[in-house]
Amino acid sequence: MAASPELQDQIRQLPHRPGVYKYFGDEDTIIYVGKAIDLRKRVSSYFTKQDHNKKTQQLVRNIRRIEFTIVDSESDAFLLENNLIKQHQPKYNILLKDGKTYPYLLLTNERFPRLIPTRTKRPGDGHYYGPYANVTGMNLLLELMRALYPLRTCTYNLSEANIEAGKFKVCLEYHIGNCKGPCVGNQDEETYNQYIQQIRQILNGDLRLPKQYFRERMAQAAQEQQYELAHQFKVKLDKLDEFQSKSTIVNANLTNIDVFAIASNEKSAFISYLKVMNGSIVLTQSVEVQKKLDEPDDEILAVLVMQMREEFESESKEILTNVALLPLPLPGVAVAQPQIGDKRKLLELSLKNVLYLRKEKESMNDRSKDLNEVRIMETIKKDLRLTELPKHIECFDNSNFQGDNPVAAMVCFRNARPSKKDYRHYHIKTVIGPNDFDSMYEVVTRRYRRLTDEGASLPQLVIVDGGKGQLSMAVKAIKDLGLWGQMAVIGIAKRLEEIYVPNDPLPLYIDKKSESLRLFQRMRDEAHRFGITFHRDRRDAGTLKTELTDVKGLGPVTADKLLLKFKSVKKIRELSEAELVTEVGKAKARILVEYFAQTDAAV
Repeated sequence: MAASPELQDQIRQLPHRPGVYKYFGDEDTIIYVGKAIDLRKRVSSYFTKQDHNKKTQQLVRNIRRIEFTIVDSESDAFLLENNLIKQHQPKYNILLKDGKTYPYLLLTNERFPRLIPTRTKRPGDGHYYGPYANVTGMNLLLELMRALYPLRTCTYNLSEANIEAGKFKVCLEYHIGNCKGPCVGNQDEETYNQYIQQIRQILNGDLRLPKQYFRERMAQAAQEQQYELAHQFKVKLDKLDEFQSKSTIVNANLTNIDVFAIASNEKSAFISYLKVMNGSIVLTQSVEVQKKLDEPDDEILAVLVMQMREEFESESKEILTNVALLPLPLPGVAVAQPQIGDKRKLLELSLKNVLYLRKEKESMNDRSKDLNEVRIMETIKKDLRLTELPKHIECFDNSNFQGDNPVAAMVCFRNARPSKKDYRHYHIKTVIGPNDFDSMYEVVTRRYRRLTDEGASLPQLVIVDGGKGQLSMAVKAIKDLGLWGQMAVIGIAKRLEEIYVPNDPLPLYIDKKSESLRLFQRMRDEAHRFGITFHRDRRDAGTLKTELTDVKGLGPVTADKLLLKFKSVKKIRELSEAELVTEVGKAKARILVEYFAQTDAAV
């Protein structure tokens, strides 16, 4: 698609250097942000390449203005692009937008710190752990901490002065054994801070120090014959073991690794993220993003890795992925696609998650389509008062150019979907001249005589393109074959989209927004397309030629369209210029008017 003169001037000003470009659409809003090693070459390719998909073509049509920023390297371009996408959220860029505020665990920086859940981060309040993709998992972790350690939950200011002044009284948590009462001086700060140190290690995924602590205390209590106290430490040790068993243990030697896997289809990309700390998977998250411009997997994953690492505050120095070459400008971070060993098993686990997500989504879409199609067939059954669900529908359309080489097309829909293997073309054999009615009789007869001879199933509904005349001939053909009553038949008139049924002079009213009418129109248009393609193939083979194909500037598609609708050049010649404009637009209407004027003058 060629650029406008204004855009061409802007493209010529682009340098052959790395940078970021911004496309602006209507109302001067940013609609796309991209990066490039060579800005001029990359931007020019949008307007010179011929094989863009429809989404990219739509983007190019909407570009009104271009801006650019030069950077020193490709990695700088990547980072700037990522920031601009998050800031402006352009229409045609992929962006992870799930609308969630993930929860954290906050270890406050108070004297006798508290461990509390929160969804807001305020600098200076303490150290935040998370975010956690799963609230239930976070709550289980919080319950574990409170079961292992007697932490306070009150919001009192436990300064030394306040405690010595006796400003506080113990609460119910103290009486049921969940708190040791630091508010009244019953617990010293040093012991409490030992608990906090162990909690920090557990939240960081390291259970070695807490387990060693409880094991030593249990052994000491048993040696001193304090068996009840030893049992309490054993219970806490068991809770840690249980928590560790529920975590996916990979390998204690694998620390601080991010694992990303991607799988995609035509419309969406699915990404799985595993966060590994101290040999355990501490976070899993799977997401789906809609493709905007048919982006390749490596481009999508590069964007999502940056966003998800930032979202979940990862500082790992190693990333595993199933994409061979992932362009990530992360200094000091190694990106690899492992082939063997424990790291490969980790990657396969992530890939298993993402493939499961894709399968589930596609299965849901298929179920949704099935339900949608059943609903459409139920609507048709109700609108036409049919006795059975129209799972098999066939639609006929006749085509001819000035009576020469008449052909017909039949399209078949099964369960409200096109069944292209059942489409059929017909050469009209028994009719001479432009006779739509007799042509319809012939093709309907040929179609259902063959189905009957082959013992094949008949459709529940037959649609003919045309009004009462074409409908009556289709009905006559079915009656002559002895099949009347085995199929419902309707006609759809082009002009007002009226539906005619046999033995009723008045059209059947169907709501213009009805799914029934939309499907009938779709089938009629599909039959038109199928028939026109057949005509064009024959014309290209040199077997079909009309006067209109000689009109310079008109084109075969426009000629086919006019002749298919008006059936002859004579009728087209009789149209006013305003009527031609309605059919083919101003430019081609003017070409036709001038052509007809020249040929009339020559006569």
